[in-house]
Amino acid sequence: MSDKLNDLLERLKTQQRMLILAMAEHAGLPAGSALRQVSELENVIAAVEAVAAEEVDRARRNT
Repeated sequence: MSDKLNDLLERLKTQQRMLILAMAEHAGLPAGSALRQVSELENVIAAVEAVAAEEVDRARRNT
């Protein structure tokens, strides 16, 4: 996996953890809105992981 993808994935996971912690701290936050944000972030993380896996596969085939 490229360094850029690794960095992006780590930033996304950090953002996800921060969002979950913020939800726990601010019980007044509309649950639907916060859960939707977490869900969207999880989708982005999954997409980045899929791109990274494709990159690894492509690199493996070219060696």
